[in-house]
Amino acid sequence: MYAWIQKASDKKIDDLDYARCYAYYIWYSCIVLQTIAQCWADPRSESDKASGKRSSELDSSFMNRLTLWWFTPLPVLGARKDLEVKDLFDLNEGNTSGYLVPIWEKYWIPTIEQYYERKRQLLAQIKKSHVQNGKHANGNGVFHEKEVEATQQLSPEEQLKKLKPPSVVYNLFKMFKYELFTAFLIKAVADVIQFANPFLLNELINFVSQEHAPLWKGIAYAIGMFAASELRSFMVNYYFYIMFRMGVKIQTTLTAAVYKKTLKLSNNARKERTVGEIVNIMAIDIERFQMITSQIQQYWSAPFQCTLALIYLFYTLGYSAAPGVFVMSLFLPLNIWVSMWVRGWQIKQMKLKDERAKMCNELLNGIKVVKLYAWEIPMKEMIEKIRKQELMCILKSSLVRMSVDLFNWSSPFLVGFFSFLTYTLTDQKNHILTPQIAFVSLTLFSMLRSPMTMIGMLIQQTVQAVVSNKRMKEFLVAEEVDENAIDRTPNSAGAQYPIEAKNANFSWDVSHDVADGEEDLGVGSLRDINFEAPRQNLIAVVGRVGSGKSSLLSALLGEMEKLRGYVGVRGNLAYVPQQPWIQNLTLKENILFGRPFQKTFYDKVIDACALRPDLAILPQGDMTEIGEKGINLSGGQKARVSLARAVYQNYDVYLLDDPLSAVDSHVGKHIFDKVIGPNGMLRNKTRLLVTHGITFLKHSDMVVHIDAGKIVEIGTYQELMKSEGRFAKLIEDAKHEKQEKKRRESEHPAEIDAVSTDSSEATEKLELEDETNDYDDSTISVSEQMSTVSTLARKRSMKRSSSRKSSIRPTSMSPPKELGKEDLQKPSDEKKLIQKEKVETGRVKMGVYQQYAQAATYFWSSIFVFAYVVYAGLQLARSVWLSDWADDNDKTKHITHKMGVGERLSIYAAYGFGESLFLGFSMVGMIFGALRASRNLHGPVLLNILRSPMSFFDTTPVGRILNRFGKDIDVVDTLIPMNFRGFIFCIVNDIEVVDNVIPSDIDSFIFCIVNDIDVVDTLIPMNFRYFIMCIVNMTSTLIMIIIATPIFAAVVIPLAFIYMFSLRYYVPTSRQLKRLEGISRSPIYSHFGETIQGASSIRAFGRTEDFVNKLNEKVDHFVRVKYLNLISNRWLAVRLEFVGNCVVLFAALFGALCHQWGWISSAGLIGLSVSYALTITEVLNFAVRQVSELETNIVSVERLKEYAETEVEAPWRVPGKDVPKGWPQRGQVQLAQYATRYRSGLELVIKNISADIKPGEKIGIVGRTGAAAEGKIVIDDVVISEIGLHDLRSNLTIIPQDPVLFSGSLRFNLDPFNRYTDDEIWLALELAHLKSFASSLANGLSHVISEGGDNISVGQRQLVCLARALLRRSKILILDEATAAVDLATDALIQETIRKEFKHSTVLTIAHRLNTILDYDRVLVLDKGEIIEFDSPQNLLADKTSIFAAMAADAKLDSANQ
Repeated sequence: MYAWIQKASDKKIDDLDYARCYAYYIWYSCIVLQTIAQCWADPRSESDKASGKRSSELDSSFMNRLTLWWFTPLPVLGARKDLEVKDLFDLNEGNTSGYLVPIWEKYWIPTIEQYYERKRQLLAQIKKSHVQNGKHANGNGVFHEKEVEATQQLSPEEQLKKLKPPSVVYNLFKMFKYELFTAFLIKAVADVIQFANPFLLNELINFVSQEHAPLWKGIAYAIGMFAASELRSFMVNYYFYIMFRMGVKIQTTLTAAVYKKTLKLSNNARKERTVGEIVNIMAIDIERFQMITSQIQQYWSAPFQCTLALIYLFYTLGYSAAPGVFVMSLFLPLNIWVSMWVRGWQIKQMKLKDERAKMCNELLNGIKVVKLYAWEIPMKEMIEKIRKQELMCILKSSLVRMSVDLFNWSSPFLVGFFSFLTYTLTDQKNHILTPQIAFVSLTLFSMLRSPMTMIGMLIQQTVQAVVSNKRMKEFLVAEEVDENAIDRTPNSAGAQYPIEAKNANFSWDVSHDVADGEEDLGVGSLRDINFEAPRQNLIAVVGRVGSGKSSLLSALLGEMEKLRGYVGVRGNLAYVPQQPWIQNLTLKENILFGRPFQKTFYDKVIDACALRPDLAILPQGDMTEIGEKGINLSGGQKARVSLARAVYQNYDVYLLDDPLSAVDSHVGKHIFDKVIGPNGMLRNKTRLLVTHGITFLKHSDMVVHIDAGKIVEIGTYQELMKSEGRFAKLIEDAKHEKQEKKRRESEHPAEIDAVSTDSSEATEKLELEDETNDYDDSTISVSEQMSTVSTLARKRSMKRSSSRKSSIRPTSMSPPKELGKEDLQKPSDEKKLIQKEKVETGRVKMGVYQQYAQAATYFWSSIFVFAYVVYAGLQLARSVWLSDWADDNDKTKHITHKMGVGERLSIYAAYGFGESLFLGFSMVGMIFGALRASRNLHGPVLLNILRSPMSFFDTTPVGRILNRFGKDIDVVDTLIPMNFRGFIFCIVNDIEVVDNVIPSDIDSFIFCIVNDIDVVDTLIPMNFRYFIMCIVNMTSTLIMIIIATPIFAAVVIPLAFIYMFSLRYYVPTSRQLKRLEGISRSPIYSHFGETIQGASSIRAFGRTEDFVNKLNEKVDHFVRVKYLNLISNRWLAVRLEFVGNCVVLFAALFGALCHQWGWISSAGLIGLSVSYALTITEVLNFAVRQVSELETNIVSVERLKEYAETEVEAPWRVPGKDVPKGWPQRGQVQLAQYATRYRSGLELVIKNISADIKPGEKIGIVGRTGAAAEGKIVIDDVVISEIGLHDLRSNLTIIPQDPVLFSGSLRFNLDPFNRYTDDEIWLALELAHLKSFASSLANGLSHVISEGGDNISVGQRQLVCLARALLRRSKILILDEATAAVDLATDALIQETIRKEFKHSTVLTIAHRLNTILDYDRVLVLDKGEIIEFDSPQNLLADKTSIFAAMAADAKLDSANQ
């Protein structure tokens, strides 16, 4: 080709070797044909093809993959419609969890086992020394002799810290070493190729400086610059494609690793980490690994590029380059120093972020209690206090980084100024600043600045990654549940004792790693556990609150730390926890729990667990979706679903933790008879039943009495009663309480007579049921809309209407008449409780942008934009000034009147320092504007969430809300300002920055940050920043090129068309992919949270692997979206960089043509034009991506805006409607035609209730209440619908059914806002029968309660809630089955306390234990939402046909049966 050009342009060549010339033509043609042929790939075999919407990536050819053409159908579809997940390509097998996780475990498991083995050896040596010396020793030679003296002073824990955990990074390297090496080779070649452009620019300027240079040379230089740029674009994009893909694989791998570890955490390790902290490791720390992956090659690439640039620079400027290099070299230590300085703030910010996540998580999980106690404002203030500290860390780090950024962005000017100053003043005769020297030097300085900038950024990222790596490593090596602590022999057939314990000690607080059996075991521990459970026996475990009953079951599950002894649980094990763990699935899926559906057995389980009526009343039967934590089920329903799940598994051993406490007495009797008891479905299983009820003890084969963590008695019920030991005293105490109650009720003989009379009738009814060996399941109401009273109403109705003693068969499992079979197969969207997360479609509305600008305040936004535009103008003027200066020294122009060097330098310096000044103003505007936006966007969302009605939390998963407060808030904090800044950056930077300020390395870095740094705090400010910079830089570049070569305007329109064409396809696709990515992340959060809360149940049932597979499916779903989002970025880059390279081609080509045609003679202007053109490749690419990134990240503002505008409940305070001080003073409650529903769209559950409750009256309620909808309630002459919710709620005291505690001290849980003195708190604890327990704690009131109160028993949690109520001393007290989880004796003491301390208060009690309300003034009986009976207990009991009499009969009958 060169020979042809020579022959065509130089007529002097006569001896051309035509043979070689033609051979070259043939060879070149074959290469072109081969390249074309490589556009097609051989088809894959059918066996390799996946099902579903298969990606054609693996079927694509070399050229196809290089240009990412296989991805094109997706943006084409995305331009026509809003993409949905079903439109996306499936993941390739190599990117799925199923492929990656086994490889990770292949490398990780051996290293972690070595670590644990080494740890065990060290512990053994420490314990040995402890025994021998009576103190902690140095490990018997484990450490070097020099360390012995030092380590003798250390505790075992401190010695263990010296053990280095296995490296996460090294194991990841072993997984991906081949991909890393491939990317290394591609990056190395691309780095070398980029230095072709400064060389060709120098030659082009030389060409323009020569008056009679041949045109073909100029054309060749233009084509050469295009070819070098395009080749580098292909290579860099393919490099980033590999690295992005690797980053996604790492994210998939580590998410699975963290999740699996979560399911293995021991109790001690779990106590140290809240749900929020664990989710943060998944959401933030893992993504930081993913972010830095694409930059890890910069550790060698940046120094390599610096070395090449310095060699070329000294070749061009000689020693005069030294001052410039010195200025650039300052940047590296400055960045390192600043990064180390900022690191402390980043660590503090991460801790604050964890704390905020934890508080938000606990707030959302305990929202019902927060609302009932009117704690919203104090809770909001606590979260905002943390948020304020978090933003202060961001402000400090931003201001420090601003100084570095200011120096960094001013460095091209400073480098050029000092280098040109040295060059021109050291030898004014020989050192002439020509266009070649000026523009090539500045290009090289820019190329030098790019890798040094990257080093600075890499240091910042590395600091973040190191922090995340440390957190990750500490989590992955945390103590695990010892799977070998419990002997879990698979089959119990040959075992005499399925459950066996010998000399076993267990602890919640002490780890086997650091303790021996003689040490203090801590609160709630078990000592000297010895017992054997024979096969097919029912063993009852009894004891007072906090005695260790639930701890015994946890010990058998392996949840507690076994310190010594032997424990064996043989056979498959099922577990029913005291607080039911319900998943956000359908009722049927909750019961099946992964087992195959067997209709006959399933129906039997439903009947036995008294769930049949629910299927007829719930909207879609057993296909009704259950909300998170069973939010739309009553406490009794949740208990029965939990029991049904265990029964359906049909396992060998059943551990039942008080499953009957949450159900009514007659339902409890039914479940005992049909499930647990000697004739129940589990009669052939080994059952360990923790119970507070003494009713069923005589039906058990063995009774285990626990007191203070020790088994004090074991035997049959009759044996223990005869022995007259502690168990007999426990029963006697319960009977004594009953006698006391009878003594108090002796003034009402009618009540006793009625109960006695009605008992015989109930006995007759029981005989009827026993004869038929069946139970009328249809008469048990267990739905949330119907009280258990309606059961007895129907019983009474049937009894009165018929005297026949015929068998009553259970109803068939048919759906409600209004629903067909198809309705039950899958819940319709309208009837689903948890609706799919809303996904906005189309372009982001301008109102969202306006909301962000308004949140940032127009003042700071204006300063930011105005200062940047001035900065851009000064930068452009400085570039033109340098061009003019260089032209003065062009020998071909023969300029006679030249401006002095000093004057040139002075004006050049004035422009440069002016740039830096306005750049600083702009950065200040951005920082303070972004900070205002972060504050102003977080506050309204938090406030609106707190003001949302309970129906919102019923239908919205916690993970979805946490996603708003986590990822979306962090995007607004970081990336959006950076996008705007970058957009300006692309536009403002002049020839000194243009070539390499925004190379592919940087733009991919920014893209990675988009996916890592947290959204509202960091991402959105970053988006805005780069967005504005891109606009200004792109505009100034095009203006500069058109000024230099006006003919360039002719190609602007076609290039702009291609540019806008790419924009049209990319932006809607990227935007929608980002939206889909956001909603695909929420299910992972929810699954993580749900798993952490149910970890013990998951382990107990042996379902760990199933849940890991579910997580893998959700992660693959998320990665499917995220991977394609990353690919869309590379797809765009390939196309836009081609447009940019065309700009380089035409700028250089037109420069050569204009010189040839005599249209332009300024070499400086041509050099300036081409220098700007060299940046347009990156600027165009970066500008479109910033538009897209801004639009995709502004979605976070859109999502926050959505939650800031949700429906809210009534106002907290109503102006002009303040209640009188001390209201209510009497406690009178009047209801007039009151009706209520749980949320809009549901039927009324309370209808037309009218009642007048006198001051100080004690009312027992059988039924359930809800949120007000219609009617009127008047308290002490105040209509409550007319006053604020806080005025109402803060003056009432409600003890909810589910005790909710927060992580923090015991004092914090009783008095979160320090309104009471310690003496008042101790008095409340004493009245709540918790003083002895609190006194036994080492830290007293400062004892730390773990998240959800997991480190104390459920009964103790309910007593803490009672103590809260005692502190408030309201005139109206409402108890919602608040003593269901305590034993009868404690319940009696609590009732006595309520009667005494709330003697003058109005008390409304909803209770399952009817004996607690028999001495109340009146009883309110509800049926189907209406008042059926409302009278004194004695009057109701005297009426043999009353519903209440039937309930009391059942309760008394149960008592008689003991």
